[in-house]
Amino acid sequence: MGRYSAISGTAGTPGHGTRRGMTLWALLVAGLGFGSAAGARAEDALWQALAGGKFDLLMNYRYEHFDDDLRPEPGDASTLRTTLGYATGQFHGFLLRGLVQDVSQVIEDDFDDGTLRPESKTQYAVIPDPSDTDFIEAYLGYQGLLDTTFKLGRQIVTFRDAPFHRFIGNVLWRQNWMNHDAFSAQNRSLQNTVIDYVYSWNVNRIFTDEAAVSSMANFRSDSHLVNVQYTGIPFGKVEGYAYLLDLENSPGNSTQTYGARFAGARELTTAWKALYAVEYAHETDYAGNPGHISADYVLAEAGAAVTLGGPVASVSVKFSYELLGGDGGTDRFITPLATGHAFQGWADRFLDTPQDGIEDYYWTMLAQVWDAKFTFEYHDLNSDNLDYDYGEEFNLMLTRTFREHYTFGLKYALYEADRNAENLLRNGPASLSPRVTVVNDAARVWAWATIKF
Repeated sequence: MGRYSAISGTAGTPGHGTRRGMTLWALLVAGLGFGSAAGARAEDALWQALAGGKFDLLMNYRYEHFDDDLRPEPGDASTLRTTLGYATGQFHGFLLRGLVQDVSQVIEDDFDDGTLRPESKTQYAVIPDPSDTDFIEAYLGYQGLLDTTFKLGRQIVTFRDAPFHRFIGNVLWRQNWMNHDAFSAQNRSLQNTVIDYVYSWNVNRIFTDEAAVSSMANFRSDSHLVNVQYTGIPFGKVEGYAYLLDLENSPGNSTQTYGARFAGARELTTAWKALYAVEYAHETDYAGNPGHISADYVLAEAGAAVTLGGPVASVSVKFSYELLGGDGGTDRFITPLATGHAFQGWADRFLDTPQDGIEDYYWTMLAQVWDAKFTFEYHDLNSDNLDYDYGEEFNLMLTRTFREHYTFGLKYALYEADRNAENLLRNGPASLSPRVTVVNDAARVWAWATIKF
């Protein structure tokens, strides 16, 4: 993640890959003119805006066990994520937002957190939840124009509700969240239309400043993100996007992606709904990328949901096909700013697209039983290039929320690699591929409790 120093309050220079975001005090002085000779009435209005805002608090305790064939010992992590946020009221359309995040290890810490700290334990499986304290939001907002919102500073950037962060996400499953030092604008002046634009000069990743390499700590960025969504047609939402990623310290991830999506639901009877989605995107290399990329993304989904009542309130079943094209080597469709955990299985074997791409055929079932939510997924994972099997994965999750503020959850992921000759040759240790994970089994278990106000 990007790191604003909560102790020193220092800020770096935007545009040079710095991980030091604007401080709240700098935003306050620059945006609101605190201390200026604006008169007693203006000072009173300013004070009311600053003091009349809203706090928010979240505490998420999680235990994670990771049995990974790549490491001699399984990892066991027990971590607590605490966030405290405050958003001011408006003063002539301006507002401030700050959100401090702390991640701490508690009880169990036999895991490799992915950093270079002396206490890192490389014999254990990697669970990338390093301890850290930082601002993940610290921005000046402006809402003085009709149907338009501007933000400048550190902010969380997503365009779709979780868990659909296929291209731009905040990696919200991990305890440290990805965020951007950026300028963003959102406009809703056109009927049924939302237009988003973001210029990002620094992407603060989940591995903290202690990461093994600089590109894991942050992406020094000169990137433009555009997303347009329209809901004015029956039975669904149309979305178009253009993501131009210039990641200066990770040029192999610099890409330009253009795509469109249609997704929705249609009522068949009072109890039944049809579910569907289609999406296509094309990606090429961009900016300083030394490789050649020309790859396609395809998604097709079809399913149904039924409302039952009684102990089993509802059930939905969906079949999905997702393709991230790959022709071998660097010519593959990649999504470096995605919340990758939500795709190709929760064991996280496919956070980076293999050289031969991915074809993922999967079933999803969701059921609400006695106010608890149950999720089951099965993934059949194959290569695009040469058409061989990677493996299969089973996912299970159970969550229950009490009195709106308290959530408890259990989650399980099992990835079983296929050891066919092609998979071992193309992705095994002898291939010297950086994606050897796909030929190794993995099992993960999570248990967590969340308090949110």
